[in-house]
Amino acid sequence: MKNIRWGFIGCGEVTEKKSGPAFNMVEGSQVVAVMSRNAEKARSYAERHGIRTWYDDAQQLVNDPFVNAVYIATPPSSHATYAIMAMRAGKPVYVEKPLAASYADCQRINHVAAQTGVPCFVAYYRRQLPYFQRVKQLVESGAIGRVLNVQIRFAVPPRDLDYNTHNLPWRVQRDIAGGGYFYDLAPHQIDLLQDIFGPILRASGFSTNRGNLYETEDTVSGIFEFPDGLPGSGSWCFVAHESARTDRIELIGEKGQICFSVFTYEPIALHTSEGRQEFRIENPPHVQLPLIEQVVRHLQGKSSCSATALSATSVNWVIDRILGKI
Repeated sequence: MKNIRWGFIGCGEVTEKKSGPAFNMVEGSQVVAVMSRNAEKARSYAERHGIRTWYDDAQQLVNDPFVNAVYIATPPSSHATYAIMAMRAGKPVYVEKPLAASYADCQRINHVAAQTGVPCFVAYYRRQLPYFQRVKQLVESGAIGRVLNVQIRFAVPPRDLDYNTHNLPWRVQRDIAGGGYFYDLAPHQIDLLQDIFGPILRASGFSTNRGNLYETEDTVSGIFEFPDGLPGSGSWCFVAHESARTDRIELIGEKGQICFSVFTYEPIALHTSEGRQEFRIENPPHVQLPLIEQVVRHLQGKSSCSATALSATSVNWVIDRILGKI
């Protein structure tokens, strides 16, 4: 494929800055169609972003002969349906994370990808951001020696919409998101750690609802193990007091410690016997650009992208294990 002509299924907030503009910034890549079930939303998005065609039906977008690749930017419950639809039409797919709303749906996607030979990629874009590349380089360079333990700590207060019991965000509706905010945010953390240390082989956990704002879990504790026996643990609370706000991963090694954030991009801190060293790393304005560029280059046959559906499936397995879904 020399020229990648993208069709978007979904045109929500994530496409406005994080991803959407990046598709037109890569040589040989262009957005040519967009779809939303809300026709007015699709038309408005197309007009604002200079996109030639819009649809209110996903099948019509997939059938558009000018579209030869599909970006799925809808809530997780529809990822499997749209990904399979596109792959069966012979069109490569780039799916927002998590890959699906369950491990079982991920397996369905992988089955069709293997059956059709059509590639499916997942938007775990943090793997390619300079900030996290620096963390990986520090680990691989032996800056803290052999890593002994991994700890995730994450706590945030409820969002204003969480108090609206009659119109709750889709991210806390299990049938749409797969779970609560844990299912939406923890995949980024798990994917990053697996990119550094390899696939998690064992995982379990406990989840509960402490705030009673919605039905899905709002407080989670998990434990997991990487291939070489490296243990890890995590705690997540989405109904914490403002004073407890935390976004931190700690990598504890024989010779020191690396501390970094996943969502706030606080300076990376390296603690060793020589003292504390900070690394301030800037990310691009459109954070998905490095990964989208890699996906495009893969489809053009110029390089290889590792953020495949197969690699993303283990994230859902870990999340579902921690939540006791499997």
